[in-house]
Amino acid sequence: MKLAGSMNRFAEIIVDISHEKVDRPFEYIVPDALSEEVRVGSQVEIPFGKGNKKIKGFVLNLKDEASFDPAKLKSIASVVPHSTSATGDMIALAYFIKTHYGSTMNQALKTVLPVKKSAAAVKETYVLQEASDEELEKAIDRYSKDKRSVAKLRLLKELRREKVLPADIVKDKLNISPSTISSLEKEGLIRKDVKENLRDVFDIKEKQNYTIQLNEGQQRIADDIWTRYENGDKRPSLIRGVTGSGKTEIYIELIDRVVKEGKQAVVLIPEIALTYQTVLRFYKKFGNRISVINSRLTNAQKHDQLEKARLGQVDIIIGPRSALFSPFPNLGIIIIDEEHEGTYKNENVPRYHSREVAEKRAAMSGGFLVLGSATPSVESYYKAEKGDYQLYDLDLRASGAKLPEVEVVDLREELTAGNRSIISRRLDELIVDRLNKQEQIILFINRRGYSSFVSCRSCGTALKCPHCDVSLKYHKNGKLMCHYCGYETPMVKTCPECGSKYIGTFGTGTQKVEEEINRLYPQAKTLRMDFDTTREKDGHEKILSAFADHQVDILIGTQMIVKGHDFANVTLVGILAADMSLYSGDYLAAERTFQLLTQAAGRAGRGKKEGNVVIQTYSPDNYSIRFGSKQDYKGFYDFEMAYRKMLGYPPVMNMLGILFASENEVHLSRQCNTISQVIDFKIQAKAKADPSKTPVQKIGPSEAPIARINDKYRKMIYLKSPVYQDLIDIKDSVENYMDENPDKNLDIIFDFSMMGSKEV
Repeated sequence: MKLAGSMNRFAEIIVDISHEKVDRPFEYIVPDALSEEVRVGSQVEIPFGKGNKKIKGFVLNLKDEASFDPAKLKSIASVVPHSTSATGDMIALAYFIKTHYGSTMNQALKTVLPVKKSAAAVKETYVLQEASDEELEKAIDRYSKDKRSVAKLRLLKELRREKVLPADIVKDKLNISPSTISSLEKEGLIRKDVKENLRDVFDIKEKQNYTIQLNEGQQRIADDIWTRYENGDKRPSLIRGVTGSGKTEIYIELIDRVVKEGKQAVVLIPEIALTYQTVLRFYKKFGNRISVINSRLTNAQKHDQLEKARLGQVDIIIGPRSALFSPFPNLGIIIIDEEHEGTYKNENVPRYHSREVAEKRAAMSGGFLVLGSATPSVESYYKAEKGDYQLYDLDLRASGAKLPEVEVVDLREELTAGNRSIISRRLDELIVDRLNKQEQIILFINRRGYSSFVSCRSCGTALKCPHCDVSLKYHKNGKLMCHYCGYETPMVKTCPECGSKYIGTFGTGTQKVEEEINRLYPQAKTLRMDFDTTREKDGHEKILSAFADHQVDILIGTQMIVKGHDFANVTLVGILAADMSLYSGDYLAAERTFQLLTQAAGRAGRGKKEGNVVIQTYSPDNYSIRFGSKQDYKGFYDFEMAYRKMLGYPPVMNMLGILFASENEVHLSRQCNTISQVIDFKIQAKAKADPSKTPVQKIGPSEAPIARINDKYRKMIYLKSPVYQDLIDIKDSVENYMDENPDKNLDIIFDFSMMGSKEV
């Protein structure tokens, strides 16, 4: 229907309220005055509810006819200025996320449109070569002879190649301090320059600077992927390449071909792996047609980068998970490097996985998806075996360097021999050798803090967080901390249960390792890198800068030190407690352990010197450690898949976890039991409709692995099915029940495991 005598169009709008009751489109009249501004994806202001309160919403659809009496419809008040517009494809992608992962449409839209604020032009600082080439060479020669000037030498050598560098790269990626820059400025060797919108004129990385030639294996893979793409085979490609095998060069070659066709590229890299070396390779090839997104950018800066993508001012965006939603008008390729990383799974609602959403977006845009990893996720490799993905292997390092020699030390034998130190005899021998040779060492333990828990030696009571069902960790600053909610309290002197003064700390964390290393090797310079030492501004960069400058002999830390870093002088990696990730009670524990061991081992021997890795464990016969020490991916995969098939875990079966949380434990149990009955009814209806199908399996409701976090009690229901749509249907049934019976005291989160057989 139309308004009599009017040329008005009508808009379907999703309102900006994350609540299920309004998670549907509402119809509004598009006034004639706004007809040129209102587009699909526009953010608009509308009068809503009985009081006509002005709220924001997104235009999902425009049409000439109204579904209701136009006389009863309200009109759009205005279009929000400078808001990021969504294309029809992005709205469709948001709908896919809502449908497949369980969220409101508004939450899904906010996921694909994460930034909606613009700002004035950003002023950026650059560091330029000021001295003549001859003067620069003299300075480089002078500083090469001064061991205290490693940072100055590194910056001057980089400027010799590039002439101009953005100050944020100099600080964050080259790890150059402001005092070093000031000192070189005073010498007249460099200068700083400030410009607006400098990325638009960022031409310091000329294309002819890119001189890397693909080897035979790399060229074969790049050519085959491209040929398949041209022939219409849009199946995702999975490159399994050992650490240092040159996957990045293949990515660059494929992007170059896509860009020459007038299309764009998105490259996803885990935040922790966004290193200077990685980004620089892309800049050398593509110059100012590239942009980088990371967590340190402000909302305004992120908005500007996304606008450049939308307006065609850049061809390539590199970044973590959120870069997947860059609004390129003609996206040709999506690349996910280190595709096995857990950071590609969104931990907030909606709990989507980047790999699955990227596959959907590539299909929608007519582009193609390339995944790469030394240790692909079991789900991806399973898809490759089935033929859903095309698999490519790179088994040699591109530089010709050898993979490190890996040794496994049985800590049980160390105890038998009387060694109660956290450092085994073999690792001690190699540490002493490397210190004598002035080579660097990385020691990895996947637990921060001083100890894993604190308990009373008299009654056995473990001190727990009052807000979460987890033990408190002791930190050397004298505090007990909860690593889930952030609760802190001073270390107790007496047991709160029995009053005993015999309080002990158990287990080992990074702080305790640091203390022991300083005791064992007083001549060595050590640094610790974990969440505690990097939480302050520039903490991460300061530590890496000191290590890169060889001011530090031994770097001790958690996962963040073994991912994305390339230090040529590191010839020894010690993995102090390989068992730590094995006993988490998660079916992915063995896979994560294998990946972590392989990735950590890959940090050693990346330069000209050969590397050694020592894996310390109480479980040397565990298959993930056995295959990890050999860096035998296929052996691990075959063993792991036998286990998953036997127990019906993904990717053999699809799995949905439904998490329920409430501050009221009794209310939580009652609601879980009611919703469990809703699920049972749906399962029975499906079984009755098609008795030949494998029925959906249900486990629970039961307590979540951590039964309380932040004063909210938690329960879980797990569902398994070989048919993914069965789980979607059950999710929809639960959502429909909650729509009809809203409960503000109950939180529900749907968490689909990484699927191996889901159609996207």
